[in-house]
Amino acid sequence: MSSRTKPALLLPILLAIGGLSTAAQAETLFNFVRPLDSVTVTTQDAGLPSVTAENTPEGEILRRLNFNQADKPSLRLAPQNGTWDWSKAGAMSLRLQSAMDWALTLDVTIESADGKTVRTRLALPAGPAQTLLVPLTATSPRAHGMRAAPPQPWSRDGKRYLLATEVEGELDLTKVSAVTLSLDHPNAVQSVLLGRFGTAEQSLQDDYYKGLIDTYGQYTRGDWPEKIKNDEQLKNAAQQEQKQLDDWQKKLPEQDPYGGWLAGPSFEAKGFFRTEKRDERWYLVTPDGHPFYSLGVNAVTPEHSQTYVEGRESMFTALPKDGEPLAAWYGNGDSRRDTGSTKGRNFDHGRWYDFYGANLERTYGKQDKARWVDHSIARLKAWGFNTVGNWSAGEFNTSQRMPYTIPLSIHGDYATISTGLDWWGGMPDPFDPRFAMAAERAIAIAARDHRDDPWLIGYFADNELAWAGPGADPKSRYALAYGTLRLTTDVPAKRAFLKQLRDKYRNQQGLSQAWGIELPAWELMEDPGFEAPLPNPEHPAIEEDLKRFQRFFADTYFKTIAESMKWHAPNHLLLGGRFAASVPEAVESCAQYCDVLSFNFYTREPQHGYDFEYLRQLDKPLMVTEFHFGSRDRGPFWGGVAEVYKEEERGPAYANFLKKALEEKLIVGAHWFQYLDQPASGRLLDGENGHLGLVGITDRPYDGFIKAVRKANLDVAAQLAKPAEAKPAEAKPADKPAEKAAAKPAAAPAAKPEAKPEPKPEPKPEAKPQAEPAAPVPAEQPEQSEKPVGKPTDEATPKPDPAPKVETDPAQKQDAPDAS
Repeated sequence: MSSRTKPALLLPILLAIGGLSTAAQAETLFNFVRPLDSVTVTTQDAGLPSVTAENTPEGEILRRLNFNQADKPSLRLAPQNGTWDWSKAGAMSLRLQSAMDWALTLDVTIESADGKTVRTRLALPAGPAQTLLVPLTATSPRAHGMRAAPPQPWSRDGKRYLLATEVEGELDLTKVSAVTLSLDHPNAVQSVLLGRFGTAEQSLQDDYYKGLIDTYGQYTRGDWPEKIKNDEQLKNAAQQEQKQLDDWQKKLPEQDPYGGWLAGPSFEAKGFFRTEKRDERWYLVTPDGHPFYSLGVNAVTPEHSQTYVEGRESMFTALPKDGEPLAAWYGNGDSRRDTGSTKGRNFDHGRWYDFYGANLERTYGKQDKARWVDHSIARLKAWGFNTVGNWSAGEFNTSQRMPYTIPLSIHGDYATISTGLDWWGGMPDPFDPRFAMAAERAIAIAARDHRDDPWLIGYFADNELAWAGPGADPKSRYALAYGTLRLTTDVPAKRAFLKQLRDKYRNQQGLSQAWGIELPAWELMEDPGFEAPLPNPEHPAIEEDLKRFQRFFADTYFKTIAESMKWHAPNHLLLGGRFAASVPEAVESCAQYCDVLSFNFYTREPQHGYDFEYLRQLDKPLMVTEFHFGSRDRGPFWGGVAEVYKEEERGPAYANFLKKALEEKLIVGAHWFQYLDQPASGRLLDGENGHLGLVGITDRPYDGFIKAVRKANLDVAAQLAKPAEAKPAEAKPADKPAEKAAAKPAAAPAAKPEAKPEPKPEPKPEAKPQAEPAAPVPAEQPEQSEKPVGKPTDEATPKPDPAPKVETDPAQKQDAPDAS
């Protein structure tokens, strides 16, 4: 018990009806205002300051509970005798209200006599009272096919409910022994108001997910400025947007055909994109020899906007009937995979519907992919972007109107190693000859039609491989090495590791002495499940050997890809591995074999994602290949990996991120994730349903956000040109950017469009002393961008726990669509 902990307060409340309760479907067990049954109320670092109740502004009578400043202040409710039988109930029920002007993040634990528990963490918003319902069995939005649940509280039949949508664990429902409410580390006294406590017959989870999505794919229970009410509104908005695009395109700065700016330093023109360092700053250089800061957008495609409808048709209010014109946007798929990104997800195969495609047809008529590509390029250029990022439609790769990148989709039957993260699957075993063959095949296919294309910037080796485990402990730091040693010798990586150790130590005696273990026979290391000791100061060789293997692993991986690239794609850059979870050995190896380092940073600033002092020592250009800022007030229910409080904060967050990126002289570009909002009911790949886009499911851009993004993008050239203006003599005399640009006409403008991928925040809290900020808390780091293992900054924290503060998931975002 800490020095701040006060003695527990025990309030046995006895009533005329005592003893054991029988099985109940819906029952009031205790009333904080007028006790109705026999309950023991125990508080720890908390208290009921008054024996009388108080009136709320809405006229309801509730009783105040104070959570004091402590590690885990709590209120515990238990039967006075025996246990509760809740076997016929659907949920625990509690009438409650936040007594603060901001939301609180409340932990609820229900226990049974055998020690089992169910647990949930939820956002208790400011405002009127509601009835909290906690299901007595595990559940999550994934069970309903989506990453995040609709906003709360929820009104039904005139009653206000707060449903726990993320519940973990299990109970013996015949012997429920206690219910505990607690706050985590409040920094000041926080108060809630309490009323009736008991059980409810139903958890209302199924009703909560009914009728969520309208005919346009929008959330039915909310409203926002861009929400579409009818087809005529869609068409009028498209016409107004075209006028805006025409105006903005006339005001773009002077650039070379590839988007390189003409006011900056000049470089030698070599016909393809490349990198060069000048005056301590790294640059991407266009084929014409001009500096290029890659401002890109990922997933510029209409192909990631489908959502499964089969089995949950009640979620949608107006799906077209078969035979109707818009029924052409139905299809079938199967997204079942054994990876962390799909764990616990239902509704992951069967019939799907494409609301975005249907909305394009409503707006522009029968779809023409060329029209969509032209329109998208016109948008991106008008908004100040110059690069089509990963997972975008293949038509951009042949348009010769905007530089682009290509992911290498390396798939095969090679061995894999689990690090425990495995968000997109296990780590490919680069020692397996089948991996080298798969890499060769993937690179040959990817490069086949692009070998001499000057518009192609380069290729990404992969995306967010699980180089480390999900935690910050040594087992996660060296998860790749530990995971390899636990395998059988059928796995080539394990044989490579054992050979490395044997070459160093010769026999088990040498290894035993170096590692401080007793290894009677070398063959014991070959057994599956072998567990190496943890690194410790007494035996530094353990950590040295783990590091050495992980560097060997990374070198083999990146060297295999780099050598194949030199043969099949000698004119283009190898853009790194889009790190999320990473270790220094992999980053250093990537810097050695790749032309550019690439990181997916879901942080407020790039510097919060990794130790940039360490990265500067590698002296390698770096590209931020994913970042975003989402909110929950435009329909989709998830605020993304890096979340802000409301839509109006996304633009300033974007501008700040870009400003901070420009301060780092090794950063040569930043790519936004992603072009379109994800479907509110969850994308096919993994159920993600975030408001992350520049454009909504109705194909309407978010005007305020777009304007802020455009301004930030167009300021980039001016900021980077300032050093060059201060040192004009350093430009090569022979290079005359203005004359060179005049020799080539600018890219043709886009064709005019004709026809055709937790709770709603309460009012933002004031700057007051509080234990829990308003939920959801804007995420400062990824849910899938893991803390860099090895040399992280202090600000780079691990992915948040599944809580309403942020969003829940074991890995990071992997917001990224599958490269396939």
